[in-house]
Amino acid sequence: MKTLKEISLRLLKSKILRPLYWTGGIFIVIIFILDSFVMPWYVNKGGTLVVPNIVGMKEEDAKAMLDSLHFEARIGDIRSDNTYPEGYVVGQNPLPEQIVKTGRRVYMTISGGEQQVVVPSLKGRTIRDTKFALDRVGLRQGGIRYQTSMEFPEGTIIVQDIPPGSKVKKGTYIGVTVSAGESIDSIYVPSLIGKTLGDAQKILKEKGLRLGNLVYQVNEDLLPNTIIDQLPRENEIVTTKKEVDLFVAQAPDKNRQNREN
Repeated sequence: MKTLKEISLRLLKSKILRPLYWTGGIFIVIIFILDSFVMPWYVNKGGTLVVPNIVGMKEEDAKAMLDSLHFEARIGDIRSDNTYPEGYVVGQNPLPEQIVKTGRRVYMTISGGEQQVVVPSLKGRTIRDTKFALDRVGLRQGGIRYQTSMEFPEGTIIVQDIPPGSKVKKGTYIGVTVSAGESIDSIYVPSLIGKTLGDAQKILKEKGLRLGNLVYQVNEDLLPNTIIDQLPRENEIVTTKKEVDLFVAQAPDKNRQNREN
């Protein structure tokens, strides 16, 4: 029985397989030459550089730095960004610390500033609807002024500080002017926060205002029936008999806590 060594020797001496051996050998030599000589020469032709970190720099300063280091600065994209102001670099390609050839293009992503939203039309809405409309797009209700009006029903928006359709940053306050009906009797809303519910009711009655909705909230730091918050806020100007909603402290439900424990 022929041994494995004898079989291997016969295969090596085979005239049929000899061209395959030559082809494989030549292929290995070519790979060696490419890996050891050609590719290093190509990469190092003209020199190599380490990509600097330009994120957080102004666009003009980043371009100047890249130019001084013999890179080619290009703007790749512009996107909204809440971290960096408009015109600052928020991303780059290649990434910092990569080794590249001299003259390599570096694509910069530029901040377009904070995301902007379109101001909705508030004219004719109630204050409650106005708050919901602003909340939906990420805006806030600003100051409220009252004005007599024969055209708009009492409690509806006559005009808004920023015209509808305008683009503003998220979180912008939108002030409104509200119809007080055909006559107005302006009252400054008193501060009720920290007072007891009974005292708050007395103050509202003395001022010609009415008690609105009561919203009870569990609070371990305040005594029960202490006013936590109010709407409208202190010193807002409202009409006579305006309802003031109160947020009232409520003691924790001990029975419920015991059940949970």
